[in-house]
Amino acid sequence: MTMLSRVRLICLAAAVGLSAAPLPYFSSPALALSDIRDITPSEPDTSPATSDDTVEPIDPPVVEDTIPVIPDPDPLIRDDEAEAADDLAAEPPAEVFYDLEKAPEPVRRMRRLIMEAALTGDIARLKPLLNPGPEQTQLSALNPDQDILQTLKSMSGDADGLEVLAIMLDILSTGYVVQDKGTPDEAYVWPYFAGKAIGLLTPAEKVELLRIVTAGDVAEMQEYGNYNFFRLGITPDGRWKFFTVGD
Repeated sequence: MTMLSRVRLICLAAAVGLSAAPLPYFSSPALALSDIRDITPSEPDTSPATSDDTVEPIDPPVVEDTIPVIPDPDPLIRDDEAEAADDLAAEPPAEVFYDLEKAPEPVRRMRRLIMEAALTGDIARLKPLLNPGPEQTQLSALNPDQDILQTLKSMSGDADGLEVLAIMLDILSTGYVVQDKGTPDEAYVWPYFAGKAIGLLTPAEKVELLRIVTAGDVAEMQEYGNYNFFRLGITPDGRWKFFTVGD
């Protein structure tokens, strides 16, 4: 074999060996398009958190009322108002009369004389009716050293005593009650509120009361439980017994 043939044979063998040898490993197999990760920026998630770390709102604790409830009325405390209510329940109110014919004639006569004198506007017309002397009419501000007529004027809001005359007319226009019946102190008394607890007055009776006094006066009376304005009393034999203010 010639030298040229040997060279050709060697080149041919080399070419065959190179074609048969395996290719070197350069990378992993290629990925499909569906397996490629989307790197597009996403919008921020504004939906409510649903993870286990979400803080649930806690309702405020229920605080039970620990203040003890006292029964009404309190069996341990008995105030003046409760005592007054018991007294009202135990003692029935005095009977109220509007019919003057049920009063003795001397009582009716004295009432009429007082009203006639008051209507004149001259307080001096009352002086004979006040029965000056040992059994003169009892007045709230009676001063033994003072003329009874002057004492009566001092009970008025004006110097002439006109307010007192108006008060007499007002109270003698209401119903009346009989107090201390059957005793030496028996008297026919106007207005009837003097013998009836303020707390027992009906709405209609309260209207009658407000014709004599103001709403402020009524509130004060309700606080104390008694009528405490002017009252006028006449004995069964027709003597003007008292004209006083207070309870």
